Amino acid sequence: MTGKDQLNDKRIEVVLWSFAFPGLGQFLNRQYFKGVILLALEFLVNVKSNLNLAIVFSFRGDVAASMTTVDFQWLMFYPCLFTYAVWDAYRDAAGERRRPFAYLPLVFAAYLGTIGVIYSASFEFMGTLLGPIWLPIILMVIGVGLGLTFMFLLAEKSPV
Repeated sequence: MTGKDQLNDKRIEVVLWSFAFPGLGQFLNRQYFKGVILLALEFLVNVKSNLNLAIVFSFRGDVAASMTTVDFQWLMFYPCLFTYAVWDAYRDAAGERRRPFAYLPLVFAAYLGTIGVIYSASFEFMGTLLGPIWLPIILMVIGVGLGLTFMFLLAEKSPV
């Protein structure tokens, strides 16, 4: 395995662990203080927003229960916290071999995920209320796609 393959494996590993639990990627990058802070923030926001219970209700198809369970004021922090933890772990794992504008997919995901939380109580798609879990997730995926598009377009025009 070449050094480039090992670097790619490391980036994928830290991103996947950060997806599972924000802060774990920082531990893999040996940034323990930052990892503890992100884990603590994840735990605080998760508990205060009742996120896990809202996820359970949403995955069971009970969006109404999910809506009444979640604390939207706390949940609005989650998309930014989540995407920052993923981006930071990726950036630090990449070292000096960073891709220009690599932050754009996760910034777009954070913005659109937060907008998804804001509109999740009223936005319906084909007569179905998506709720505080599915709408932000869908918009975050769209945000990653938009961010990747802009990242590649700007990288082509960038002199470096």
